[in-house]
Amino acid sequence: MKQTFAKVLSNREVMPGVYLMWLKSPEIALKSLPGQFLMVACGEETVLRRPISVHNVEGDKLALLFMVVGKGTEWLSHLQIGDSLDILGPLGNGFMTSAEDKNILLIAGGIGVAPLRFLMDKVKSSCKQVTLLLGAAAAEKLYPKELLPPEVNLVVATEDGSIGHKGLVTEFIPNFVIAADRVFVCGPMPMLRYMAEHQRDLKLTNKPVYFSLEMRMACGLGVCYGCTIRTKSGLKQVCKDGPVFPFNDIILDEMTRL
Repeated sequence: MKQTFAKVLSNREVMPGVYLMWLKSPEIALKSLPGQFLMVACGEETVLRRPISVHNVEGDKLALLFMVVGKGTEWLSHLQIGDSLDILGPLGNGFMTSAEDKNILLIAGGIGVAPLRFLMDKVKSSCKQVTLLLGAAAAEKLYPKELLPPEVNLVVATEDGSIGHKGLVTEFIPNFVIAADRVFVCGPMPMLRYMAEHQRDLKLTNKPVYFSLEMRMACGLGVCYGCTIRTKSGLKQVCKDGPVFPFNDIILDEMTRL
């Protein structure tokens, strides 16, 4: 973990209200693993740092994908090339992979693609098949295909049917999960709840499934205990023990705040 000032290399809107920012930060880029995150200082008007997933890494550069949802991320969206950004990381535990995995299934709902993009690059050379089920409300809210590795088998679902399959991305899980050696998921809380309640129908019961939790954090260091959740393995801190957890270890009843 290191605190440093990273230089902004680019910052552009890739979907309505969603920005892709590339930073030069050799100290953090070289140590980052898929699924980890940074705590980002977002201007003088915000006291607390914001947790943002490491979206991708290329050499000494790293990318952040973030949605504008408040003052902090609004400030981030206005940063220009050459500006400096105060970042702390990499933090948390990332995705657990195996050298024996040959068929990986990734499931992303909306901005949930943020931590999964880096994972694609890490596994594409060792796996025979990497499939991404990518869902969004409409075509304009879908992560751009040109930003994905060409090797990835992309399956798109939109709620309004404006592109790809019409419906929720979770509806298409049974078609691809049987062949998968391991499953990685990130998306909003309703998606998590649906998957938990329909595990048998979705054919997830006998698969190693890992979910990256989207949650507000105050410190990101495991000091404040503000992101503590109950799991079948006891109390866990999302920032320190996660944000990636085995899917069946998560207890959903007390996680309405997510």
